[in-house]
Amino acid sequence: MFYVKTVPALKRASADIHFKWLVLNRAVRCTVTSSSPAQTEHDGVRSRGGSECPGLSGRGGRRREGTAAAAANEISVDFEQTREAYKSKDSLELLRSLVVFKLCSYDFLIMGLAKKILGQKSFDQFMKMTFYGQFVAGEDHNDIKPLIQKNHSFGVGSVLDYSVEEDISQEEAERKEMEYENSITLLNKRKYQVHKQFSDRRGGVTGARTYFYADEAKCDQHMETFIKCIKASGGSSMDGFSAIKMTALGRPQFLLQLSEVLVKWRRFFTFLASQQGKDGLEALEQRLELTQLQEFMTKLGANGDFYGWFTGRKEDSTGCIDMLDWNSLIDDRTKISDLLVVPNVELGKLEPLLGKFTVEEEQQMKRMLQRVDVLAKHALESGVRLMVDAEQTYFQPAISRLTLEMQRTYNREKPVIFNTYQCYLKEAYDNVTMDVELSRREGWHFAAKLVRGAYMYQERERAKEIGYEDPINPDYESTNRMYHRCLDYVLDEIALNRKANVMVASHNEDTVKHTLTRMNELGLIPTENKVYFGQLLGMCDQISFPLGQAGFPVYKYVPYGPVNEVMPYLSRRAQENRGFMKGAQKERELLWKELKRRLASGELLYKPVY
Repeated sequence: MFYVKTVPALKRASADIHFKWLVLNRAVRCTVTSSSPAQTEHDGVRSRGGSECPGLSGRGGRRREGTAAAAANEISVDFEQTREAYKSKDSLELLRSLVVFKLCSYDFLIMGLAKKILGQKSFDQFMKMTFYGQFVAGEDHNDIKPLIQKNHSFGVGSVLDYSVEEDISQEEAERKEMEYENSITLLNKRKYQVHKQFSDRRGGVTGARTYFYADEAKCDQHMETFIKCIKASGGSSMDGFSAIKMTALGRPQFLLQLSEVLVKWRRFFTFLASQQGKDGLEALEQRLELTQLQEFMTKLGANGDFYGWFTGRKEDSTGCIDMLDWNSLIDDRTKISDLLVVPNVELGKLEPLLGKFTVEEEQQMKRMLQRVDVLAKHALESGVRLMVDAEQTYFQPAISRLTLEMQRTYNREKPVIFNTYQCYLKEAYDNVTMDVELSRREGWHFAAKLVRGAYMYQERERAKEIGYEDPINPDYESTNRMYHRCLDYVLDEIALNRKANVMVASHNEDTVKHTLTRMNELGLIPTENKVYFGQLLGMCDQISFPLGQAGFPVYKYVPYGPVNEVMPYLSRRAQENRGFMKGAQKERELLWKELKRRLASGELLYKPVY
């Protein structure tokens, strides 16, 4: 076990922060305590074990078995009934939605002109009546309570997101991102490195907020902001979520380096599998025979005892290991430093996987881990589930790993920490299946939010300009297939093992209908609270509210913050809806339909009762 002592500045931290793993031996100098954690068994599979020899079918290739367990009474939801969909809205709110969606079709630069013409006070009032009123719940945690309580009374919960951002210039963003780049040496000089033309990470991104590193004090401020958000969520409802971003809690360059380490280690496993003729298989189906592995590594010049390491720690060793076993080497790196080497193809020799940190960088990495742990503890104490947002692919491996380690610690009894999987990524299915399998082996609650993704244009352009493989699926249809494939896998897992949980975060009506169909087939009922749905505040009410009123756990992503400070967020929402509304007329048609119905039935002055 590894323990990191807290530093005085983090007053909310406990005396010791427990992590079952070590990110970087030289980066975080820990006190090593010998212990032998109990092995958790589930369905006959031991913790960290469960590898099978070639020829035996692994869990990755399992068939769906839930059809026979379909519920006797299927639940269906009608998304065409406008009276039910807009029961929580008065007619002025419906009219505002129509106006805002129309304004979204215009260039948001008009807002800058309007601000100059109207003046700050009048402009703020205009924003509250339009964009701000549509997409933002209020200025602070007291201001947002009425909307949260109203939505809750109509069956819709909240994922709180304090959406304040720095409104800085592109030049300032580039300076902040490049300032610390020279202090960290990365082995991969392309993807896992800051590049000036992409140092403003807001470029091409409409669906997510961005944080830039200033100093450690600023990261502490971000942590305190997240804590307030967690407390606000706990104080406004009994079953809320709160969203955080890892890049707000430390230097993003650390995430770059850790991501490189994790990806290189995973690719090395794939390379070794190909040497044993196992290429072309799904990630969880690839197995390495340890005898062949030891022989191959010895020929390359490695000194480590790979065979002894794995057979010595697994009572039921089959002589084969899979990707999860392989990743366990990084968990306990201090004992096996000779094993963490990878081949440098250009130099034709083995080299250490991990580089060195300065003393100051070690301290900064420790503080980043501590901030993450502090937030997880507050979420657990407040009865709030913590949702870790996904970010760019060059950060995401590290973000997912940090999130997974929180899940190992805090998801033992119930799902507290939710990871986010972006299904527009080619590797999304492999990521989901490996994390689900790890949760089964170790006995904790898998919890995921599935999204399509928010960084597609930036990711494509960056890959093309810098010269690495585009990580995004080739088209929207393939992304839809990936989303449904990942979703089906998790739904099957829920049917087999009630410890899994998933939020279907989608505005796509077909995806929601697909989920309902699969739930009926598998006999998953809404009151189990294993399958959640999520949409953004101000969008797709015709999906959210009928689901909520039918008894399904559904949540709105609820941003809040002062008008001036959420302008970057509102700008993105307007840009996102600009594209969204061009391709989707249904929501506007339903809004008009409900207004006309109220006019014809004499209900134009309708007020929601709750």
